[in-house]
Amino acid sequence: MAAKQPPPLMKKHSQTDLVSRLKTRKILGVGGEDDDGEVHRSKISQVLGNEIKFTVREPLGLRVWQFVSAVLFSGIAIMALAFPDQLYDAVFDGAQVTSKTPIRLYGGALLSISLIMWNALYTAEKVIIRWTLLTEACYFGVQFLVVTATLAETGLMSLGILLLLVSRLLFVVISIYYYYQVGRRPKKA
Repeated sequence: MAAKQPPPLMKKHSQTDLVSRLKTRKILGVGGEDDDGEVHRSKISQVLGNEIKFTVREPLGLRVWQFVSAVLFSGIAIMALAFPDQLYDAVFDGAQVTSKTPIRLYGGALLSISLIMWNALYTAEKVIIRWTLLTEACYFGVQFLVVTATLAETGLMSLGILLLLVSRLLFVVISIYYYYQVGRRPKKA
């Protein structure tokens, strides 16, 4: 009697077997959404982290605004440190400076903030960009309030002060706009 041949072995191709692939991915813990709503393609990207979630889809003009802010802060800081009389004269239109020390301290603080602005210009991290924009908005808002209170006390009014107030309000609006634009969640395509 002829020996009955066993049926040929069928190789299971796990690459093409959808159920097997899904079970394997579920065991590994990849393929599903995590707490942040991110889908990891592999265990390696899940463990090491995905660089894509830290990149920012930058709003139009953000880097230009960061550059302008850094230059503005640096320029005023250097002017306050080197030429406190001229800075005070430009803002308060001919009023005499009683002491140069507060103006120079102001320049030192602005120089410190400008260094942060320059470093933020070269980063792609969303959190750092947002914090610098919030710092700018707070600074400009406080400066607006301080100058307004000074005007109320002294009664001095000049074109320089009005331009300063209007520019500070504009800068607050621009900084807050970019702050919220950078913080928006990207739309899923």
